[in-house]
Amino acid sequence: MDWKDELAEANSNLAAYRRASPEGAAGFSAMHKAAMGPGHIGTKEKEMICIAIGIVRQCVDCIGFHVKAAIAAGATRDEVAEVVTVSVYMGGGPAYMYGVKALQAFDHLTA
Repeated sequence: MDWKDELAEANSNLAAYRRASPEGAAGFSAMHKAAMGPGHIGTKEKEMICIAIGIVRQCVDCIGFHVKAAIAAGATRDEVAEVVTVSVYMGGGPAYMYGVKALQAFDHLTA
């Protein structure tokens, strides 16, 4: 999978949704800002939580977007690998397969 192409397609799909349902998209955007804004937990840690949830919920686009954001927040490959391990522990075999996708996304998005 080419993660840069995957995220470009997801962004295109999101833009189409924003045009079709601006209020719904704005509501999600407001929730994103509230959840990911400054607080007791740092941005990198919040992105790691998002990666874990993306893995366990098997959301490829979530994995890509949050791996990219975690990289921007200073996450290392070793940290993402540890998140994968915790996700596999909590999510079982399906999380294992999606966890591998998170590491693949890290490698492609840092290349």
